[in-house]
Amino acid sequence: MQEIIKRAETLNTGVNSAIEKLVLSTLETDLEALRAQTSAIGFWDDNLRAQDVMKKISKLENRITPWRELEHFVEEITELAHTDDESLENDLNHQLGEAETKYEGLKSQLKFNGKFDDFDAIIGIHAGAGGTDAQDWAQMLLRMYIRFCEKSDFTVLMIDESAGEEAGLKSVTFEVSGSFAYGRLKGEHGVHRLVRLSPFNADNLRQTSFAKVEIMPKIDKPDVVEIDEKDLKIDVYRSGGKGGQSVNTTDSAVRITHLPTNIVVAIQNERSQLQNRETAMTIIRSKLAQLQQEQHLENLSQLKGPNEQAAWGNQIRSYVLHPYKQVKDLRTRHETSDAEGILDGNLDEFIEAYLEHSLGQA
Repeated sequence: MQEIIKRAETLNTGVNSAIEKLVLSTLETDLEALRAQTSAIGFWDDNLRAQDVMKKISKLENRITPWRELEHFVEEITELAHTDDESLENDLNHQLGEAETKYEGLKSQLKFNGKFDDFDAIIGIHAGAGGTDAQDWAQMLLRMYIRFCEKSDFTVLMIDESAGEEAGLKSVTFEVSGSFAYGRLKGEHGVHRLVRLSPFNADNLRQTSFAKVEIMPKIDKPDVVEIDEKDLKIDVYRSGGKGGQSVNTTDSAVRITHLPTNIVVAIQNERSQLQNRETAMTIIRSKLAQLQQEQHLENLSQLKGPNEQAAWGNQIRSYVLHPYKQVKDLRTRHETSDAEGILDGNLDEFIEAYLEHSLGQA
């Protein structure tokens, strides 16, 4: 029984330390404040705001509850172990094993210590060098990330999409919602390189193509990233998407340029100019937040525009399908020959390798 007591106390120390690092007491205060809002008169009058509050409540509950349940579970095991009732030893040993396994699973949250790691994510994929092959590659990456999100119980919402002339996509933007969505996906930010036999030329020659993946924390509140209106150029124009109703007959599309960095976001998927503007502003804020992290700057006024090209020399990861099969991350040196599995959304090994690499660099 003494061995069980020792293990339980060690686990209890680890759990308490993790709870302190995750600042659960502060999160619980935030949760209570949000729950109080739901009891206010007229809470559901503004349906969009109410849904946003309920989403935040669910997100906080998902973060807090497993840790508090584990804390109480370990305390109970420790208390029972101290009774020195030998008849409980087998059951306590089994329960302690379960608690240790659960702790190892939850402990991965400690890797998410970045400012925006618990935010939802906005992902942009842009075809780079490689012509039609690059546009097809952009679509392959979209499928890869959607499959990953499905396996991770993340929710995907398409924001904007531009189809390629012959095949694939010129660009696509979508939102990913879920626990630590940005924290888990942030390592995918960068240029991705594909080497394969091209299905788009008559000789079936080997082709190298590139696509740029942008991973941004979703910043939908102006106070998180404050932008001076003087730094914005806002244009409205007629949507060029698919027809139907008033989509193509009114100036509902919005293009916003952040002048200091020359970041441009154009949105036309909604019929309402106001909705398109709000979506564009969310993406502008998200891009600036990501750029601010990359350049390690406190003030937006110091930011320089992004200049990374989706071409040779800038890739973070290579996917080789011919003459051999290999996916290799050039930052962490992690690699696998299971290219099909990776392209089918099995990205966990690369995500874990990046998180471990980032902790080592900190």
